[in-house]
Amino acid sequence: MNGFELAGQWVEPGSHQHITLPALRLYNDAPLDLRIDVFHGTKPGPVLLICAAIHGDELNGIEVCRRLINTTDARTLSGTLVVVPIVNLFGFIQQSRYLPDRRDLNRCFPGSERGALGSRMAYLFSEELVKKSTHIVDLHTGAIHRSNLPQIRVDVENEKALAMAKVFSTPVILHSKERDGSLRALANELGIPLILYEAGEGLRFDEASISAGVIGVENVMKHLKMMKGRRRGRRITPVIARRSTWVRAERDGLIIPKVELGQTIQKQQVLALSVNPHGGEGDAIESPVRGIIIGCSNIPVANEGEALFNVAQFDKDAMSDATESVDSFTEVYENKPYEQ
Repeated sequence: MNGFELAGQWVEPGSHQHITLPALRLYNDAPLDLRIDVFHGTKPGPVLLICAAIHGDELNGIEVCRRLINTTDARTLSGTLVVVPIVNLFGFIQQSRYLPDRRDLNRCFPGSERGALGSRMAYLFSEELVKKSTHIVDLHTGAIHRSNLPQIRVDVENEKALAMAKVFSTPVILHSKERDGSLRALANELGIPLILYEAGEGLRFDEASISAGVIGVENVMKHLKMMKGRRRGRRITPVIARRSTWVRAERDGLIIPKVELGQTIQKQQVLALSVNPHGGEGDAIESPVRGIIIGCSNIPVANEGEALFNVAQFDKDAMSDATESVDSFTEVYENKPYEQ
């Protein structure tokens, strides 16, 4: 078993090394470094990259990474685990989804060596980390003031990525083509299977989302034969949703929700009331489709056209299985105390 080289540093078999990769500089010329934890096993195997906070305000993935770093033992590992808790350093410092120039880092890949800030960050990450990986798990949350039910987003036509998605054990797998400039698009171009985990809300910790993320990554490692042991969360059988639909506000006003995240809903079911703050009965906001709510806005005010509920749609014969999967997930993770 040979050592593993990353960013010009050598990691011996059976060891854990913290690597600091010079990335960019602040306005005052202070350095800003990308910090990476590498666990290089004692037997050959895949190189699995786990990354979080490509959007700087998405914190659940950072905590998933921290727990993985604390519990992984390189001496029992086959292959190499590379963990990057914070990719978007600028966004994290500013508690913002975006870079200082308001660009989305996840639309900058593969980047360029001499481009704008986002392009240079994406290029560094692509060259030093992505291209040395064989598999990737990209950890995300919903945007600020918006919550997502734990779910995996993946192109279900990619067999290797779909296999990773299934063992992660979230209740829903959402079929999703990659977007131009995203890390997922780059991975697909390079032939690297990548799954994207979405769970929780920006700038908030959610224990169920974090615990499910840790277990999901460990399940992927077991699936790739990087670590021994039985998969956890086997009670949860993911169900594939081929599409999802955003239900939007039809008028300006206050929003009184009538359903909650993870709930199964019927076509034309009332999801919320849009009401005038000065009184009146309000207007019902109905779902145009049957499905399960996998995302929702947490702000009780909206202008016409704003997204309120994201409804995953399933094949007719899969609807009951999807409901059961969400119920099983809730039973496993609901009211789970925060773990240190």
